[in-house]
Amino acid sequence: MAQMNAADQAKLQMMQDMEIEMMSDLYNRMTQACHKKCIPPKYGESELGKGEAVCLDRCVAKYLDIHERIGKKLTAMSMQDEDLLKKMNG
Repeated sequence: MAQMNAADQAKLQMMQDMEIEMMSDLYNRMTQACHKKCIPPKYGESELGKGEAVCLDRCVAKYLDIHERIGKKLTAMSMQDEDLLKKMNG
């Protein structure tokens, strides 16, 4: 297997760092949004109620589904842009 040069390693590290940062941001925003939507401001009990748990499950599932759909759409758009640039330069 070919050795990666320093520039490739730096680029890979930067991409990995960006992915970690994006996932951390996704998690933080999802947590805030779903907590605000599903958990009342005044806690009645220390444990989650069944309604709260179901709401959180659905909220998280919807948030992750939308995140995946947006990611696929952005990837498709990026590939279309690349193809267009190749056609213009080729």
